[in-house]
Amino acid sequence: MLPSLPITQIRLPPGMIDLGLGDPSFDLLPLDLLRQAAADCFARRDPAFLQYGLEQGNGHFRAALADFLSRAYDLPVDPDRLFVTGGASGGLDLLCSLFTRPGETVFVEEPTYFLALRIFADHGLQVISIETDAEGLIVEALEDRLKEVRPRLTYVIPTFQNPSGRTLSIERRARLAELAGEYDFLLVADEVYHFLGYTRQPPTPIAGYTQNKNVISLNSFSKILAPGLRLGWLQAEPTLLQRLTGCGLLDSGGGLNPFTSAIVREIVERGGLAANIERLKTAYAPRLAFMDTALRRYLPAAEYARPEGGFFFWVRLPGIATAALRRQAQTHLVDLRPGVLFSSRNGLDDYLRLSFSFYPEAEIEAGLQRLAKCLSKESEQSLQATDKHR
Repeated sequence: MLPSLPITQIRLPPGMIDLGLGDPSFDLLPLDLLRQAAADCFARRDPAFLQYGLEQGNGHFRAALADFLSRAYDLPVDPDRLFVTGGASGGLDLLCSLFTRPGETVFVEEPTYFLALRIFADHGLQVISIETDAEGLIVEALEDRLKEVRPRLTYVIPTFQNPSGRTLSIERRARLAELAGEYDFLLVADEVYHFLGYTRQPPTPIAGYTQNKNVISLNSFSKILAPGLRLGWLQAEPTLLQRLTGCGLLDSGGGLNPFTSAIVREIVERGGLAANIERLKTAYAPRLAFMDTALRRYLPAAEYARPEGGFFFWVRLPGIATAALRRQAQTHLVDLRPGVLFSSRNGLDDYLRLSFSFYPEAEIEAGLQRLAKCLSKESEQSLQATDKHR
């Protein structure tokens, strides 16, 4: 029996299991935690959080967040190096608005987060993708391209990457930060999955390299608390942050999300955020293990590396055009995200992204059973992948 979904932006056809959906499940959204934090915030009877906010973000909130990050990263984090955003996507869009111009070049990983590509397209940026391997972005390939093209910005997802689940090695992180300075481009690291490691601790975040004036770390509460908060942060060198705090958007509207950040401050200061992250890890780790076992059972031809954190499996089905597979899968009431979405080259056509974050184990299994039916011998001929992008 499929769970009935609350009224939400997630609108699925009746009976549909969308294994491509990279959202937290409703039962993991901390309603009670947020309700109590809001009550405590209002009980202070101080209306300051209802006023226009400080451009960089509320100082008390940034201090609480810096304390949490210092412990989580095992690195000192200065609240003056934090800037409050409307989530990681809002932060990326603001960076594009202020630091790029239409026609300039941005480097991305191949594959990369498909909605980041949409943001770059909105700003008229030219995207060039750089090859990856099991350790993430291949730095030597990046260096080769830098000899030919100077990007304004390089966007990476260094930890439990969306969609591949890969984690950039510590050596490559350090070299990337060096290259950003040498070639004078902005290195923007989307680190929203950094805290969601289930079988390994990730290397030092890119946030640890932000003493370099060309390095920016983006993060968000969407994956570790609730996406509906639309709250995140950016960590960077103070002189870089001055460009953000002095922009017209904030000059007119004040700092972003002072109301929400006041409520989240209550959670962070009382240890609720750290506890919620542990609760999520306890919930997600068995789902990851279950999807791994189910994939081996129902899709034995699938090629993938088992992720160690994050939300996603990045699966290759040799010879199968996954965009066509998606269309057929939807008729079997199961959905996925084809690899071509994550490619700026219109490639990766025999890859697909599956997520274990939204559904419990029974629905994960049912979805993979349905997907297996789509890959039966009767269907293979209509799902043949082309060779040109492999």
